[in-house]
Amino acid sequence: MTPLAQALAGPGGPGPWILLVPLVWALVVAGAVLVLRRTAWRGRPPWHGPRDGAGHGPSPATVLGRRFAAGQIDEDEYRRRLAVLDERSGTGSHEGGDS
Repeated sequence: MTPLAQALAGPGGPGPWILLVPLVWALVVAGAVLVLRRTAWRGRPPWHGPRDGAGHGPSPATVLGRRFAAGQIDEDEYRRRLAVLDERSGTGSHEGGDS
C-alpha cells in the first residue's frame, strides 16, 4: 500500500471514503450526459436523426395549391407563382398537377 492509501485507510481498512469512488464516477457519467444533451443532441436523442428541418411542414407548392383551392388567389396568379417556384427549384414539374 502507498503511504497516501495507508494514511486514508487508517488502521481498520479503507473506511467510508471508499464510497466516494462510485459517487465520483456517477458524477462524471451524469456530467457527460448533460454536456451531450446540451451540445450535440440539443435535447434530442441521437437516434431521432439530425434536425435539418427537412420534411417538416408543407412545401411552398402545396401551400400555393391550398390557397388556390380556398379561392384566395385566382388561376392566373396560381400559375404565375407556380412557374416562379419551378424556376427556383430547377424542376420542370410541380406538385398538384394541372386541372
